[in-house]
Amino acid sequence: MKLTAIAIFCLIGILPLSAAPNYPADTRVAPVKTLLLNWHDSARNRDVPAKIYYPANTTSPCPVIIFSHGLGGSREGYGYLGDYWAAHGYISVHLQHPGSDEAVWKDSKRPMKDLRRAAADPDNARNRPRDVSFALDQLTALNAGTASPLHARLDLNRIGLAGHSFGSFTTLATITPAHPIGGYDPRIKAAIAMSTPAPRRDDLYAAIKIPVYHLTGTADTDQAGSVKNAKDRRIPYDQTHSAPACLLTFEGGDHMVFSGPTARQKPDARDLRFHDFIERSTLAFWDAELKGSQSARTWLHDGNFAATLGHYGVFEQK
Repeated sequence: MKLTAIAIFCLIGILPLSAAPNYPADTRVAPVKTLLLNWHDSARNRDVPAKIYYPANTTSPCPVIIFSHGLGGSREGYGYLGDYWAAHGYISVHLQHPGSDEAVWKDSKRPMKDLRRAAADPDNARNRPRDVSFALDQLTALNAGTASPLHARLDLNRIGLAGHSFGSFTTLATITPAHPIGGYDPRIKAAIAMSTPAPRRDDLYAAIKIPVYHLTGTADTDQAGSVKNAKDRRIPYDQTHSAPACLLTFEGGDHMVFSGPTARQKPDARDLRFHDFIERSTLAFWDAELKGSQSARTWLHDGNFAATLGHYGVFEQK
């Protein structure tokens, strides 16, 4: 049998890394709808706005992902992830956290000073995990309500939680038993943490018991000053000893990479590659941990994803 050049390259192992098998193999996606909600927590006298991305043509219950934005963000942020996850069979619920959202810096004469003040306010740190739990309670009600467009469409036994920066802190605080700020919620089954601030305790995240996918970059510092050494972003991964964990570190990736292609006026080709890696690898993680997909687990953990990364980053796991 006569082999093509590509087949020969595959056999001897010198096929370019970018041509390694990708995930998902089937790129067809479902149409996505969105729903804007403004919830009010009477117990805390606190509004919790949300934007929900959901597959339009799915009748069976879908796993649920809660997303927590970074400092100064809103429910409108990280839409590239909400849209991508929903197109592949998830209901992605993007929260807005008053006190540490876009209202802090909009129309401010000293936006960075106000953002730093918001980041340092312990009430904001305490309220964020509670916003997550409150949102899950509201989703439970929506799932039961016959008038809701999401009636009987949420699989609340398969819940993921994700966040970026302050949202990543929120994520890890919510899944860490006995966290100093409280707010632990055992309903979360898996988590994605992007650009986590450096913890103040050496063992802060040692108690985590569920799978976590960490993402960062070698230039991942932030203007608010919570992390000045990008290497500190890996500490939560290094502290994990009682649960499966993986870590993606983008070579040259900065803090804004995870905010999506609209975070910069002119994203460069490397940014677009990073966004593709983020979308596909996070989907594989959710599919493996929330849907029990063996093909997703194999692609992510058995070398295919690491090979696909090539010089763009390093993927670690334990």
